[in-house]
Amino acid sequence: MTVMKRAFAMLLATSAMAATALTTPALAQKAANTVRFAYDQAPESVDPFFNNVRIGVIIGANVWDTLVYRDPDTNEYKGQLAKSWKQIDDKTIEFELRQGVKFHNGEEFDADDVVYTLNYVAKPENKVVTQGNVNWIDKAEKTGKYTVRVVTKDIFPAAIEYLAGPVVIHPNEYYEKVGPKGQNEKPVGSGPYKVSNYVPGKSITLELNKDYFKDSPKPQPKIGKIEIRFIPDRQTQMAEALSGGTDLIMSVPKDQADQLKTVPTLQVVSGETMRIVFMQMNILENTPAPALKDERVRKAIIHAIDREAMVKNIVGDGSRVINTICFHSQFGCTDEGAARYAYDPAKAKALLAEAGVKDLTLDIVAYRERNQTEALIGYLQAVGIKTNLRFLQYAAMREVITSNKAMLTHQTWGSFSVNDVSANTPNYFAFRAEDITRDPQVRDLLEKGNNSVQPEARKAAYKDALKIIADKAYAVPLYSLPAYYVASKDLDFKAYPDEMVRFWAMSWK
Repeated sequence: MTVMKRAFAMLLATSAMAATALTTPALAQKAANTVRFAYDQAPESVDPFFNNVRIGVIIGANVWDTLVYRDPDTNEYKGQLAKSWKQIDDKTIEFELRQGVKFHNGEEFDADDVVYTLNYVAKPENKVVTQGNVNWIDKAEKTGKYTVRVVTKDIFPAAIEYLAGPVVIHPNEYYEKVGPKGQNEKPVGSGPYKVSNYVPGKSITLELNKDYFKDSPKPQPKIGKIEIRFIPDRQTQMAEALSGGTDLIMSVPKDQADQLKTVPTLQVVSGETMRIVFMQMNILENTPAPALKDERVRKAIIHAIDREAMVKNIVGDGSRVINTICFHSQFGCTDEGAARYAYDPAKAKALLAEAGVKDLTLDIVAYRERNQTEALIGYLQAVGIKTNLRFLQYAAMREVITSNKAMLTHQTWGSFSVNDVSANTPNYFAFRAEDITRDPQVRDLLEKGNNSVQPEARKAAYKDALKIIADKAYAVPLYSLPAYYVASKDLDFKAYPDEMVRFWAMSWK
């Protein structure tokens, strides 16, 4: 048993005894109609366009609204800030907007907000963090106080999916005045919750928006206040859950979640998510790890890892091994015809020897699921590859990757909950900031998949791109990641595959 596991076992024993002495640890919060939520990462920015950490996505969905809403239970598209929409031509969608909606600062919502927001984020010089979420937008045009046309650069069949996900709408007057920096410092949206206090890197408090518009497909929220704390240390999170100091935590490691099932004051909920786990290998011309440019070395790394054992023993129920860099439910995702790499440490050693590689030491950069990173390190060490672990916050890890200082990465991607390959694979293989492979053929195929009008043509292009990535071992596809939630037994909430924590749908039992 590791030191960390022993520490957790002792914590569990002492805290569980204390917890059983309490009738309801969350009683005070229930009476105050407050939910306290802890997360292990802090967002780069609360402005959804300048963040791609999951907690930022969660905050964004609760504080802001989008033109369209995708029902998480039926996947049906419904009007949110837009009442209705229609396709005018292959590249133009016209929206009729809702009237009577107000932002948290009292600003009235109308076409100017949509036009300003979309035209701002579409400009590359404004440096939206995840360009794939917005780089398909050519322009937005006002055709009336409550009518707007959105024009795409190319044919982009997934436009409504993005407009129902990461593309939120800002108040134009406020945003034009304060910009992304001011929107981060004092966020203003139109969603069911508004930000009442924000301490960057520490905490954010959301309060019920009493003026939230009644026709929203998001139900009127029942919880009055959400207190979110950013707690990087997992042991501290566990202690808080056990003592009743927090009401909800997520992404709990399997072994700890299993032990917490025995605590009578808590509930544990789990399930598969859209998040995939993978490793990148830097093969750029000036890579700090030249050995990775050899295809045999990259294949050796994949053969060295027992993904099935990791899913069974470490990752947990709801996970599945993946063979290509996408999630199975996403449009265009397939592993048909793609190379598969069985766990074979002998073959890994033989490939390294064939490549003439000895005493290979690689840095590995990671930002979450440290226990999984450590397991990967163990597998690599078993075939003779030494590693130096750099465990960072996401923003710092991303900086290492985009500045070409990464060798190996261990990371995850939830696609902003967009159920289309365009939100996943191109982020790492279409010459964007985090692409450390840069194969022009793969890029062109992915762009064809993004912009083809025929669904079958899209699927074929994505299939060919995914096959090349697998055949040339440009990355290590690992598995889908389940989410384990630990909550007060009195909190009524639902876990969704898109990892979206919908505070507006929660209530106290």
